[in-house]
Amino acid sequence: MKTSVSSYSFGGYIDESRLGYLGIIDKAAEMGFDGIEFSEGGFINMENSAEKIKNRAAEKGLEVVALAVGADFINGSSGDLKAEIERVCKLVDYAAAMGASKMRHDVTGGIRGRQYSIGYDDALPRLAEGCREVTKYAEQKGIVTMTENHGFFSQDANRVEKLINTVAHPNFGALIDIGNFMCADEEPTLSVSIMAPYAKHVHAKDFHYKKGTDVNPGAGWFQTRAGNYLRGAIIGHGEAHVAQSVRILKNNGYNGFMTVEFEGMEDNLQGITLGLENLKRFIG
Repeated sequence: MKTSVSSYSFGGYIDESRLGYLGIIDKAAEMGFDGIEFSEGGFINMENSAEKIKNRAAEKGLEVVALAVGADFINGSSGDLKAEIERVCKLVDYAAAMGASKMRHDVTGGIRGRQYSIGYDDALPRLAEGCREVTKYAEQKGIVTMTENHGFFSQDANRVEKLINTVAHPNFGALIDIGNFMCADEEPTLSVSIMAPYAKHVHAKDFHYKKGTDVNPGAGWFQTRAGNYLRGAIIGHGEAHVAQSVRILKNNGYNGFMTVEFEGMEDNLQGITLGLENLKRFIG
């Protein structure tokens, strides 16, 4: 397996007053990563920056692994599914322009505005249509598309597996985020074992955990769907059992990139560095 790091992990360092979006590429190479991935966001203008990212990564010997973007095939683009598909396909163009071979997109945060027929199965046909149309377009550009266990509504392993099998397209699969299953109150290693056959890419993330029956631990913690408490951790310091999940993925034949995704309270550069050391040890 090779290692990469998400731009998201750098936190405030991505600001132009510090490292900037090109400087984090330099830092990732210095740290010993094989690749880097970028998250869509206000820090850069994708249209003006994609080629700069591609060139700087090539200069530093890094692969641009993926672009992670938002999408909502239920509520996005004012509920116009065709318009939302077209918008996400434009982001595929940016992924191609920066030299990425993969793009992760969300699917929805849930069905709003009605009392009934709001379950995952109710949303599934429309979600699958959106994912399928985007991946058909992306395939022409040489881009693999993925959905991540992310955002509560589409976070459980069984839900994401059902979506992938409904889309039923070889260019579409899973970005498995090891830690994110905890946000839906799932045991990560069990969920990873369910999702491993669909893996197109992996995020290594860890969380500290406290039961919802405990007193709210305060700043830096957030609540899961069931009201338990999580706080971002350095890989290997938390309760996501990252090392075991790495073994599960290896046993299922996964040999792609593993991206360090850090969102803890420690300094970002320290969190990334220590997380990479542990991840490399886990990979062996």
